[in-house]
Amino acid sequence: MPWTRLSLALLLATGSFTVQARDYAYSDAHLHYVDFFQETAGMDKLLKAMAENRIDHVMISGVPVAKKWHEDEPKRPRYYAGDDADAYWYSATDVIVAAAVNTLSPEQRRHFHPFLSGFNPNDKNSDAHIQRMLDLNPGLWQGIGEVFTRHDDLTALTSGDTPRANNEAMTRIYHLAAENDLPVLLHSNITSKRERNPLYLAEVEEPLRNHPHTRFIWAHAGASKEIHRHQVQMDFLLPTLSRLLEAYPNLYIDLSWSMLTPYLLDESGKPRPEWLALVERFPERFMLGSDVVGRFNKLGKEMHRFDPFLDALPETVARKVARDNFLAVLPRHLRDNSAP
Repeated sequence: MPWTRLSLALLLATGSFTVQARDYAYSDAHLHYVDFFQETAGMDKLLKAMAENRIDHVMISGVPVAKKWHEDEPKRPRYYAGDDADAYWYSATDVIVAAAVNTLSPEQRRHFHPFLSGFNPNDKNSDAHIQRMLDLNPGLWQGIGEVFTRHDDLTALTSGDTPRANNEAMTRIYHLAAENDLPVLLHSNITSKRERNPLYLAEVEEPLRNHPHTRFIWAHAGASKEIHRHQVQMDFLLPTLSRLLEAYPNLYIDLSWSMLTPYLLDESGKPRPEWLALVERFPERFMLGSDVVGRFNKLGKEMHRFDPFLDALPETVARKVARDNFLAVLPRHLRDNSAP
């Protein structure tokens, strides 16, 4: 036996074989330029974090609500769940994003993909508002979202009725999205904190079925930190996603941080085979998102947390998930302009 073959046989037998780590270029498919108080660390820090962590492209959006500092609260809250004060729909978030992107050079702007989010999903006037925003900044907006519908405790804290992904106002927005070739990033929890069944699935599936020409990116696949806090893991999530991805070619999944554990990785940090199999079965339908809000010092860390899962995928699939799949859902005229 030649020496190289013998050495390989010994390495395999002893378990000493080490797979060469891959370096990925990333697209961040879910980033909020501002936080729930409409504040931001700024574009310079975002550009620095992108350059240091091989993040080639970023979906950049505002936050569609602002958290109130209530008259009766002695301390300013640090997050929307910091106290019982409500949040309210805040359209100026898109003005902040547009202003930041418009300061960039043409070369820098090529790496940013602004999504429009500052509207009330319960208001049937919102599609007209979105069209006005598109007309005010021709060519700027490349998607719609993150749209907040069912969203943990934020649902209860936001002024007005709870938005549903299948209400009449959102139906009008989905039509507008299809007409303008814009993807929609939708946050809609698949269930409540305590129900161990896909309680709200119909609110997502109905639009998928009724709007086949609209591309939907489902944020976290309907999972959330608050659901996990009460349920740890939803056993129905994997088979539900498998069925939906098979049935609806217009569905894409944003694997942002709340999907990482307990789904993609087990308690020891190893990739779960059943989730690897799902991604391999639908290699062009998954993308990564940091879901950072207004601060970018942990942006690289959030993206690199997916590396163990990516490394366990075939390399061609891993590179699609890490970077290319997000670019493929953008408006058609932009896809050819998103090369490295």
